[in-house]
Amino acid sequence: MENRQLLGPWGEILAVDRLRAEGCAILATNYRTRFGEIDIIARKGGCLIFAEVKLRATAEHGEAREFVDARKQERIKKTAMLYLESREDELQPRFDVIEIYAPEGTATKHPTIRHLENAFE
Repeated sequence: MENRQLLGPWGEILAVDRLRAEGCAILATNYRTRFGEIDIIARKGGCLIFAEVKLRATAEHGEAREFVDARKQERIKKTAMLYLESREDELQPRFDVIEIYAPEGTATKHPTIRHLENAFE
């Protein structure tokens, strides 16, 4: 079994690359507060994107986005509020999920990446 410590950062690199390809500017990664962590904070146009990255081998036991449950969403929202309080811009916050499916882990040559905008409010 592949080391999970390698898999998470690899998935986040893929997600950052995807967001950049979509025209986003990456503002922060692994932003932590006492409430939790946000994997990626990005900006595109007038939106401030708070993205949660979920990597799975397959969707056999549920789609990756299903693992961003109500409790996880609440922690992300609280963390985002602290980030917003420390800024003075007028960007509209948006909560996205980036699903990554990599059946062979980091050896997967062409992982499937889905960027779900406005995944929760």
